[in-house]
Amino acid sequence: MRKLFAGVGAILLATVAAVFAFGPSAHAATGFTVSGGKLYDANGNEFIMRGVNHAHTWFTNQTSTFANVKALGANSVRVVLSSGDRWTRNSADDVSNVIRLCKASRLICVLEVHDTTGYGEQSGAITLDRAVDYWLSISSALNGQEAYVIVNIGNEPYGNQNYSAWTTDTSNAIRRLRNGGIGHTIMVDGPNWGQDWSFTMRDNAPTVFNADPARNTVFSVHMYGVFDTAAKISDYLGRFRSRGLPIVVGEFGHNHSDGDPDEDAILSYTQANGIGWLGWSWSGNSGGVEYLDMATNFNPNQLTSWGQRLFNGTNGIRQTAREASVFGSTPPTTPPPSTPPPSTPPPSTPPPSTPPPSTPPPAAGCSATYSIAGQWQGGFQADVRVTAGTSAITGWTVRWTFANGQSVTQSWNATITSSGSTVTARNVDHNGRLGAGASASFGFLGSWNGTNSAPTVTCTAS
Repeated sequence: MRKLFAGVGAILLATVAAVFAFGPSAHAATGFTVSGGKLYDANGNEFIMRGVNHAHTWFTNQTSTFANVKALGANSVRVVLSSGDRWTRNSADDVSNVIRLCKASRLICVLEVHDTTGYGEQSGAITLDRAVDYWLSISSALNGQEAYVIVNIGNEPYGNQNYSAWTTDTSNAIRRLRNGGIGHTIMVDGPNWGQDWSFTMRDNAPTVFNADPARNTVFSVHMYGVFDTAAKISDYLGRFRSRGLPIVVGEFGHNHSDGDPDEDAILSYTQANGIGWLGWSWSGNSGGVEYLDMATNFNPNQLTSWGQRLFNGTNGIRQTAREASVFGSTPPTTPPPSTPPPSTPPPSTPPPSTPPPSTPPPAAGCSATYSIAGQWQGGFQADVRVTAGTSAITGWTVRWTFANGQSVTQSWNATITSSGSTVTARNVDHNGRLGAGASASFGFLGSWNGTNSAPTVTCTAS
């Protein structure tokens, strides 16, 4: 979840749109299909997602979530699964049970593998090819569910490094799934932690769409700090619409550590233009983004302000969601329930016991806070948040001096250089411009030995 947008560009010619709008009939009987940039269910009726994300793989005992979000009006749910590479593997039996729960609650089930998150930048993240191995290994749970399930190959499959391979890797993953007998509508996430600030997915979407022999692929962008203005949102989504390519907002929030997304513009533009979305996330967030929970402790009677906004606000779920027509007037036949596996808690790090060091923001300057997000023997992860003062800034530089021999080994969202124990971090292209009071964040991995105290940081604006 991160990063930026360039200026608004010209809309492609209508003749270009015609080239890429072709596809099979939207009225195939086996499952979801794509035609003319829209998603259709197995009855040939247009389906526009209005739902939430649910972190099932870390909270496998929270099976009431499906009925609870349905009761609040959702028509779909995106379910976090694990291939077993980074978290506990969700077996074919467990996935079958997830699908059963979705169908029992008359929800369309979007299944995603989370282990790909930030590949090329995040330690332990797996390739899309590895994610395909997982999907093929649980195909017994997917077969016959094409009318109720969409397969999201891998969550945020690239970070901000080496993402130029996204087009080739995504195309190859789609072909492997098709050759392996997966006939479902496929969803693909953009690189750059899903936010596609490099426009890699946007500009190469026609190539990826045409790599699918079934022409049954949907594109998914995640909207966090990159998408902080209505102009950025409409320009990005509008380019897919102008080319007749299907796009959904697979994740978004009302706030984030990398900036403040314009959720009202996301909701209004998608409603006006028939674009689906899935908000992040129902409950269970940790690591400093607990404010993205829609329900406190999974309790549907304790919606947070974000939950109230998404379910009950203008252009929210209750006002705009329409149930998929495949459910008809009676619930579909579902397989017998299986026993859910035991709960696996999500990886989480408690917040520091003392406030992070900070510098007060001068009127036209910036301040920065430094916090240790996680620590292990010999290594740690730190997050730094930069906040503009009472005037907008066009760039920032953060400096600190390590007192205990620590060193930076890998970073994201900033260009970091070191001279002895002194570290200098400068903004990158997409996060230097900040409005008055706005914030941006960057992070890094480091090494330590003996003591890992948080340094005092200073921020200089330009």
